This record gives sequence, structure tokens and C-alpha cells, in this order.
Amino acid sequence: MINIKKATLGLALTTICFAAHAQKNYTEGVITYSVSANGQQTESKTYFKNDSTATKMQQGPATISILSNDKGNYMVVLIDVPVASMKKAAVATPADLEQMKDQEPSFTSTPTTETQTISGYKCKKVKVKDSKSGSTFDAWITNDITAPSNNLTKFFTNMGGYPIKFTTIQRGQPVEVTLKSISDEKVKPGTFAIPADFDRITFEDLKALGGGKG
Repeated sequence: MINIKKATLGLALTTICFAAHAQKNYTEGVITYSVSANGQQTESKTYFKNDSTATKMQQGPATISILSNDKGNYMVVLIDVPVASMKKAAVATPADLEQMKDQEPSFTSTPTTETQTISGYKCKKVKVKDSKSGSTFDAWITNDITAPSNNLTKFFTNMGGYPIKFTTIQRGQPVEVTLKSISDEKVKPGTFAIPADFDRITFEDLKALGGGKG
């Protein structure tokens, strides 16, 4: 005869174990990253919802925000420098977007059997190669969570998991990225829009502000 109490307890434990390992699917929220590039380290926050993302970081006195969508046909760089009373919104044209696309890396990946826990997520390592530059990197991906791709993760979408610790390439330079946390908090209205008090400029104007650098 089946022991009903033991069977019920066993089912309950199985359910708990499954819940503990169930994949968390994020469709709206905020990701905090640690970002290192050119010997400098900073923290960035990426707000996401539906097909839109907004990545915000601090660079000296300036707050830089990058607004974009998953179709790749929209990008705005917001620059807010309170000490200089500067609020600029550089809006990318189709030609700007095409030029940036030409400069993007082309990553391929090879899975490995190596595993590691990073930021609380069980990760597996993949070897990544940029076919354009020939550079190789390690990336750590997880199946514990899913979330929409953003400016930092968009080159890792077909590697078998969500990237937690990885190196990407921006403007020809390697950028080391580690996900510190992700939450499903609601994104405030207007996060993906150009504020009304920002002056619209071109990407050429943006390069001039940066001393001519792309």
C-alpha cells in the first residue's frame, strides 16, 4: 500500500527543488553592470522593457544615457553635465547606424565543460572569437535567467545562455562586463524618451564634444 504522507511529502520536495532551479524570465526591469574599459571601471544600469533599453552611466561630471531598441534602427545618446548646464541629445541617423554596424564585432562561440558560480548564477564558459579582429575571449553564460538583449549583450544572443561575465568590443576597444544584479522593478514612464529640455544635436556634434573621437 502506498504511504500517502510520504508520497505527498516527496511531491512537495520535488516541487520545491524544481522551483529553486526554475528559469527566471525577465521582461521588464533593471540590470546593474560593472564595466571596465581603457583602465577605467564604472557601474552602469540598463533599464529594459518590451523592445527598448536605456543604459545609464557616470563619466566624471557627466551622466551618459544610451537609448536604443532591439531592431537596431534607433539610438540616442543623452549627455547631462549639470556643472556646465549642458543637456544634449545626439540622435543617430540611418547613416550613423550603418557606420556603427560596420564597426561591430562578429562573434562566434565554442562551448566548454567548465562551470563557475558568478553573481549567484550557475554559469558555463564559452570561448568567443571575433572573426573581424581575430581576438579571443572567455564568456560566462547562464540558463538561470533570460532577459532581452541590450547594447552590451546583443552579440551573445546565440551562445546558449544569458551572458553574466564577458568581454565585448565597442569602437574597436575591449570592454569587460560583469552582471552584478538584475531586478524586475517597473521602469518609470519616459525612461526611453528624449527629455524635453535636452537640445538635439547630430552625432558629428557629439564627436566634436568628445574632442573628435568616434
